[in-house]
Amino acid sequence: MDTIFPFTALAKQQPLVKQAAGKDIVRITEHGYPAYIFASEEVYLYKIDEAVKNALQEQAIRSAIEKGREDYAKGNVVRGIQAARAETKKRRSHAE
Repeated sequence: MDTIFPFTALAKQQPLVKQAAGKDIVRITEHGYPAYIFASEEVYLYKIDEAVKNALQEQAIRSAIEKGREDYAKGNVVRGIQAARAETKKRRSHAE
């Protein structure tokens, strides 16, 4: 759950806001509405790295799904458990 402070807390509760910002992103409201975010540089960089990692992982998944769809459309499929086991064995022997 995000930590939320009113804008006035930046002046009146600065140590508490800074402590919270050292752990995660802090949301600052103005007149009860979301207005700003506040975070330590370490938290900020971590969140950026996390977002990049997630985006790259999502792209890899999308690429794998697209490749699977293309293979299926071309008929590059294995049907049945025995055929799948044989194909797996064949691929493993080529990888060694």
